[in-house]
Amino acid sequence: MFGYVTINKSELKVKEYERYQAFYCGLCKVLKERYGRIGQMTLTYDMTFLVILLTGLYELPDTMETHRCIAHPQEKHPMLYNEATAYAADMNILLTYHNCMDDWFDDRNVVKLSTARALEKKYQSLESRYPRQSAAMTSYMEKIRKGEAEKNEDLDLLSGCTGELLGELFVWKEDEWADTLRQTGFYLGKFIYLMDAWDDLKKDQKKNHYNPWRHLASQPDFEETCHRILTMMMAECARHFEKLPILQEAEILRNVIYSGVWSTYNRNLRKQETVQ
Repeated sequence: MFGYVTINKSELKVKEYERYQAFYCGLCKVLKERYGRIGQMTLTYDMTFLVILLTGLYELPDTMETHRCIAHPQEKHPMLYNEATAYAADMNILLTYHNCMDDWFDDRNVVKLSTARALEKKYQSLESRYPRQSAAMTSYMEKIRKGEAEKNEDLDLLSGCTGELLGELFVWKEDEWADTLRQTGFYLGKFIYLMDAWDDLKKDQKKNHYNPWRHLASQPDFEETCHRILTMMMAECARHFEKLPILQEAEILRNVIYSGVWSTYNRNLRKQETVQ
């Protein structure tokens, strides 16, 4: 489901893009150190955003190093990491385990089952270390499976499951900023769920698979309805984000929230216009 929370590179300054990339590479480095190659393979832009968000909010001191990596072996690349990177890496593993198990239950994907088994001991350790976040993930999987099995058409209910999950993951510390972070993550999570379903709609229609947008797809104003709902979700996400006293990394974060998350939507719309 995840992968939509990324930058719009064309609207970032060179130094901002380089810093974003350094955070991304830093997360990759920490995943490898804590969880090996299999952990490194779970790297996502979504958790990179979380690292930068927490870094900016708590004004965390970071470490800058340069290393070669398997993806770019020819030259060294800058890597930024800090306390929040370790937290995001842990959350990434929790998410990956649940997503792999979900793919196994849904499609009997043996590769995903093997990945989940390889992460199982690490997952159990993280489950005891982060009981609140782990409980949110378990609840999320149960609610989503139930809703999809029942072919539930309540967009708000289903997207809210993802919102609740991401809201809990965004809360690193139960402090004065916890509620605002939780609301920022909640509406971003709702957007992600709805965007993912919109992105999969044509494929699901062809295969006669469940999709929460299907009951609206035949309406003449369907695309306008989708865009309005998605915009509402990101408007609420941005409203709560702007309550946070973030100066450090603010331009990168605003690039993601106001522009980057729409990259897939805009790209697919351009494809549809070309076909038409």
